[in-house]
Amino acid sequence: QVSLVESGGGLVQAGDSLRLACVASERTGTMGWFRQAPGKEREFVAAIRLRDGTTNYTDSAKGRFTISRDIAKRTLYLQMNSLKPEDTAVYYCAASNSLLVHGASSMYNYWGQGTQVTVSS
Repeated sequence: QVSLVESGGGLVQAGDSLRLACVASERTGTMGWFRQAPGKEREFVAAIRLRDGTTNYTDSAKGRFTISRDIAKRTLYLQMNSLKPEDTAVYYCAASNSLLVHGASSMYNYWGQGTQVTVSS
C-alpha cells in the first residue's frame, strides 16, 4: 500500500502562485494531480511518468501549471501560477502502477487526503 501526503495548499489572491507537494511512501509508475470543487466531480489536472518525466495536462492547466517530480525525495510537485478563483478546489495527489500518463481517475491506485486551495478574487 502506497501512502501519499499532500501539502502546500492555502488561501491566496487571484494572480498569485502556489506550489503543492506530495510525498509518496514508495515509487510507482505515474503520479498525478486531481481536484474537486464544491458541488463538482473530481477532475484531472496533470500527470507525470516518473521514469522519464513525460507529462500530460488538462487544457485549463496548460501554460499556468507545471507538474514535476523529485525521484530521490519521492516527491511530486504542482507549481500553480496565475491562479484564478475557478481554481478553488481540494487538490488530490494520486499514484498509478501503470506507466501510461493518463487522466482517468479510475486508473489510479492510490490517493492522498487532499489539500485545500482557495483563490479569492
